[in-house]
Amino acid sequence: MASHARVAVYKVCWLGGCFGSDIVAAMDAAVADGVDVLSMSIGGGLSEYYSDTVAIGAFTAAANGIFVSCSAGNGGPIPSSLSNVAPWITTVGAGTLDRDFPASITLGNSELHSGVTLYNGKQLSDSMVPLVYGGNVSNSSGGALCMAGSLIPEKVARKIVVCDRGGSARVQKGVVVKDAGGIGMILTNTDTFGEELVADAHLLPSAAVGQKTGDAIKKYISSTRNPTAKIGPGTTKLGVQPSPVVAAFSSRGPNPVTPAILKPDIIAPGVNILAGWTAAVGPTGLQSDPRHVNFNIISGTSMSCPHVSGLAAIVKAAHPEWSPAAIKSALMTTAYTAYKTGQKIEDVATGGPATPFDYGAGHADPVAALDPGLVYDATIDDYLGFLCALNYTPNQIKSTTHRDFTCQTSKKYTLGDFNYPSFSVPLETASGRRGGADSSSIIKYTRTLTNVGAPATYKVSLHSETQAVKMSVEPETLSFKAQYEKKSYTVTFKTSSMPSGTTSFARLEWSDGKHIVGSPIAFSWT
Repeated sequence: MASHARVAVYKVCWLGGCFGSDIVAAMDAAVADGVDVLSMSIGGGLSEYYSDTVAIGAFTAAANGIFVSCSAGNGGPIPSSLSNVAPWITTVGAGTLDRDFPASITLGNSELHSGVTLYNGKQLSDSMVPLVYGGNVSNSSGGALCMAGSLIPEKVARKIVVCDRGGSARVQKGVVVKDAGGIGMILTNTDTFGEELVADAHLLPSAAVGQKTGDAIKKYISSTRNPTAKIGPGTTKLGVQPSPVVAAFSSRGPNPVTPAILKPDIIAPGVNILAGWTAAVGPTGLQSDPRHVNFNIISGTSMSCPHVSGLAAIVKAAHPEWSPAAIKSALMTTAYTAYKTGQKIEDVATGGPATPFDYGAGHADPVAALDPGLVYDATIDDYLGFLCALNYTPNQIKSTTHRDFTCQTSKKYTLGDFNYPSFSVPLETASGRRGGADSSSIIKYTRTLTNVGAPATYKVSLHSETQAVKMSVEPETLSFKAQYEKKSYTVTFKTSSMPSGTTSFARLEWSDGKHIVGSPIAFSWT
């Protein structure tokens, strides 16, 4: 992404995993080495910040002016599946590119289907091959998933096997089929993954298909005595639309640690990403893969995170005086949430429009981020105030920040006043503490904007999906007469009760006619 950047690499992951002590040591080494950006495609379990290794290391980095970008995780589309949610980290989800790697599948009944593959070895002959479903050629409950040792060789030999996605690595299923004597695989999505297609460098002729196509293939198998199929070679297709869409695997909000902070922050390309690869291991990473390649195509939030890291480096090079929070704000407030047609970015897991719990502020727009107009800046004092708002003890704050700090008893700390570029408003249902079927509450969030452009007057606009929350902004106009001048505003949310589990979304934008400084707003009732 930043082609002239210098890259330092710190190894923290081994065959046994990524140890917290190694992660912190590497982050401390990077700080000592004077890096500008830390890119961490690493995710662990959820915990409070004072026991979160990555959050602790990232705080030290942020305190030294270093932008920290981390993967949101690959636990989607399950809600609250995020990791790396500390507000001083930029948490990155994954979207698709407008490029695909289709392969045709022809069934014995002449039905034509399309899948995806990166397999480029010896192809099957052009004649039809017997087709079986893994669940029908197994003595094990793992047969449908083509788990290790689950397939019966006599029933699989010289056949194409249909395997369901899940339970094991996608490429590993092909190895299981190959070891049992199969000569091809069709990898079918279940409802967890919907129509998401991830291309892999399989070890035998294979194609991955979406849930609808998978269901059609299984229906064909069960409706005929001698089902057959053939898998065509992989090809490359450009200009795929709609693009981007949110990847099904991309981890989703709400934020399970601090619901008042909206996460993920942003999405970037993370599906079928072409990049350099070590020739020391094969493209699948499996020990049984003898191939050696200089480039590979990989999917995951581990791919989207470095895109944002590179973009941050570009913004930092253009504006070396900006803080990590300012760079993050620039990327977030200029991100886009709709296609050029005006339609909302899609979520491939549902087939419908995605939400801020899926994409955060939207998809990164590198050109717009260079000139955001205004930014939501934050200092280390702001982050310490954030920890005070969480009622952290001095010991917990020291564990997180390596600083001796005691919250002032005379000062009121609130999460609503933490200067974040997005808004998350957790609400209680009427059955909560306040009770009353028609109960309503008034919540105020205050933010401060810093002018990083020319003098200008910005006007606010609000767009909401729900009638259950009435919003107002005071003041409605902000006039900036100088660069780096700061102005504050307050958003008032008057909320009505909704059933527990309800979510809704809104958007707040400041514009001077040239710039649009956009912030997503998420409401969730529990």
